[in-house]
Amino acid sequence: MTLSATKQLLDLYKEQSALEDYQSGVPRWCTGCGDNAILTAVQRLCRDEGLRPEKTVFVSGIGCSSRFPHYMKTYGFHGIHGRAFPVAEGVKMARPDLTVFVNTGDGDCCSIGAAHWIHALRYNMNMTVFLHDNQIYGLTKKQASPTSPIGTRSNTTPRGSYLDALNPLTVSLGVSNVSFIAQAVDWIPETLFDIVKAAYHHQGFSFVRIIQRCPEWLPKSLDPWLQDPERVQLVHHADGIQVSPGLARVYKNQLEHDPLDIHRAREIASNTDIIPVGILYRNPEVPCYEDTRHSGALRTAEAIKKNFNAELDKYSV
Repeated sequence: MTLSATKQLLDLYKEQSALEDYQSGVPRWCTGCGDNAILTAVQRLCRDEGLRPEKTVFVSGIGCSSRFPHYMKTYGFHGIHGRAFPVAEGVKMARPDLTVFVNTGDGDCCSIGAAHWIHALRYNMNMTVFLHDNQIYGLTKKQASPTSPIGTRSNTTPRGSYLDALNPLTVSLGVSNVSFIAQAVDWIPETLFDIVKAAYHHQGFSFVRIIQRCPEWLPKSLDPWLQDPERVQLVHHADGIQVSPGLARVYKNQLEHDPLDIHRAREIASNTDIIPVGILYRNPEVPCYEDTRHSGALRTAEAIKKNFNAELDKYSV
């Protein structure tokens, strides 16, 4: 390789990307949908961290949130309902060098995909997961989801839902090998981005529940928290997220919490009167499943081709 070619390769790594470099198509989400805020935060992360599109993968299942890969100019896999996690795990096992994100909804993750969600937490593979939780099935036009509050009137519960909502935070914090649990809301973009960034930098399975608005089917369900900042609690710590002075003037309900304390994290997550926003639990010492399975060495193109041909040869006549 010539010196000029080497310099060009080094310069390539130093290139700075703009936000537009990660944008693909015009989002078709409803005006005011929280998915738009999440997309902006993630694209900003990609820009600030200089993530190379050819080394980045977004995996999703089915639902409004799962259109996410269509709007990222990276690799993407739009899977079937509830199956985003096994697809993402397969990608990470085969290519541990790739940066893997998962975007899933409250129905996709907590209903049909619940078993995959639980075991993905347990495997603790190095990927970043965003649960877009608008507490309703939006894409299929307003059916109650596992996180719908009791009394929610929907097409499947016209008299109101009868069960208390499933809490994705407490469920996740009860799984063995869990390593990173956080919660954000779409209407505080500053903390949303800080949490997204912290999740990306965590070595392990980062699970971020993002409470988001659905202006089409549940336009007023989150009004009590939007209109009363005291009902939103900013959870901060030196090893968590920090609260800026400007944000502190609006959101005075704050709590200092060590994210290594899983018992306290469960207590915070169990409080349904307020919405805790921040990193509830983080333990970087939990081993990643892919590291226990192999040394992390990448398979060469020749090895992949050889194994692929060996499989095809089984069916040759």
